[in-house]
Formats: sequence, C-alpha cells, structure tokens
Amino acid sequence: MPKSIVKNSHHIGRFAPSPTGRMHLGNVYAALMSWLFARASGGLWLLRIEDLDPERSRQEYADALMSDLEWLGLEWDGTPLYQSQRTDIYRHYFEQLTQQGLVYPCFCTRADILATQAPHQSDNRVVYSGACRGLTYDQIRQRMAERKPSWRLMMPDAESSYVDAIYGPQRCNLKRDCGDIVIRRADGAFAYQLAVSVDDALSGVTQVVRGRDLILSAHQQIAICGMLSLKPPEYAHVPLLINENAQRLSKRDNSLNIGVLREKFSPQQLIGILAYKTGLKDDCEPVTPQELIKTFNTCSIKPKDILMTI
Repeated sequence: MPKSIVKNSHHIGRFAPSPTGRMHLGNVYAALMSWLFARASGGLWLLRIEDLDPERSRQEYADALMSDLEWLGLEWDGTPLYQSQRTDIYRHYFEQLTQQGLVYPCFCTRADILATQAPHQSDNRVVYSGACRGLTYDQIRQRMAERKPSWRLMMPDAESSYVDAIYGPQRCNLKRDCGDIVIRRADGAFAYQLAVSVDDALSGVTQVVRGRDLILSAHQQIAICGMLSLKPPEYAHVPLLINENAQRLSKRDNSLNIGVLREKFSPQQLIGILAYKTGLKDDCEPVTPQELIKTFNTCSIKPKDILMTI
C-alpha cells in the first residue's frame, strides 16, 4: 500500500519534458506531482529537457516550457540538463552494452513489425518478436548494404519486479512483455529508454514521478541500469488526466494548452483547480504549490484516472 512521504534530505526528483510543443494540463499535473513529491520530502527537483528528437524538438518550446514552470511557481534546482548535449555519454554506455554482446542491428520497418505482431490486448502495445536477433554475419552485411539499421537491446527471458509508490507491486517478463527494445535509431540518435536510464542514474535521481502510462517503461529502465551497473531510482506513477472519451490528455487538446490556460486563469487558480480535481484539496480555491506542501500526502492519491474538464 502507498505510504506517506518520509522526510529525506537526500531525495532527488526530476521533471523531464520533451520540447515538441507547448505543455498541456496533463503535463502541468505531472510536473506539479513530481515537484510536490520532491519538495515535501525536503529534496531537490531537477529539470531535464528531453530533446533527443532533432526533427521535433525546438529551443523555443524549451524556453516556453521553462517560462510556464516559473509562472506556475514550480522552481527547479541547478541548471536544466539538455539530452542533445549528452551524445558522448550515451555513446559510452551504448558501446558498453555492445561489448557485452547485448546489442544487435534490426532492419525491420514499423510496417514489418505490425504485420507480424498482434497488438497487446490491454494497451494496444506491440512487442517486437526478435526477428533480427539471430541474423548471421553475412545476412547483416547484406542488409546493411540496403538500409541503415536501428539497434536493439536483448531483453532476457526473466521476471522483473518493483513496488510503485502509487500502484503497488509491478511484475512482468522482460522478453514477453517488453521485447528487445530500440536503444539507437537508424538515424543515429540514441533512444529514450537508454538516455533516460543513464541520465536518471548519473543525476542521482532517487524517485521518478510520472504518468502511469510509463509503468512498463520502469521495468525496461531498471533492466538497463542492471546491465550497466547503475542504480535505478524508485518509481511513483500517478493517474492520468483524461477527457470525456477516456483518452489521455495530449498536446492535441488545444483548449487545455498552457498558453490558452494562462489567458484564462492565474497560476494560483490553475493549481487550485488541479489540486481539487485530483484530490489534493477539498475545494478549488486558488493555492500556490508551496501551500500544497503543508498538506501533501501520497495516501490521498488514488490509482484511478481523473476526468478533467475546465
């Protein structure tokens, strides 16, 4: 069962958004929860800009994101970390995994994968079958002459488990439920799971607070840390904010875009609405994040998605 936060001066949390557009209310909620977990425990809160995708990431979005966090009163510690500036670090750990014989080239297109694998019934997730795992040297050489591969990490046929601070014990079989995951794309960019695992460990992050849609990702990141002899954080996945169609809020929900919301509400009003809708407060009166710290208790967070309308 979830427990109340214990004061811990060594607690380090983080918020790690992608600068591919303006934040929406779901992002704001994730940032607020991550900030509260860290500050209520007397810890630090770091900001990481996950700009791995050069085609979609924009500095103006990163600047707007930081401006929005400041407007909300969610101050961070230290200098924001940009993943785009850490390529050499990711390459070091990629080579370490390669030297262990855990990485192989994959020539499958997304269409190939969808044609051979049925989506997972519960979340429409497709698990890679490992079709390229057993290619011979000659087959690899021949296919490389035709196209650039992505690079996958071999996941073992082993059980993974951890205890989530909100959703309790989590278990999966890494090979069956996750499959071999891409850790470097065909264009050379290092992929999310590798970069996040390395950055959290090297930054000393002790607890990751984020949306429950990433519960399975924690298993993959814990596994990567184990392969690299890095210490993984603990995890607290929070419920998602959903619309009337039970869909997770996204950047497509323009009415809940932070730019639109800033024109309608003060930061205190917006935080108050979020706190009320998500059970952190009994009313929707305006409040600052700092004021929420006084009564913040993880036991008030129920593992159930939250209908959000404003």
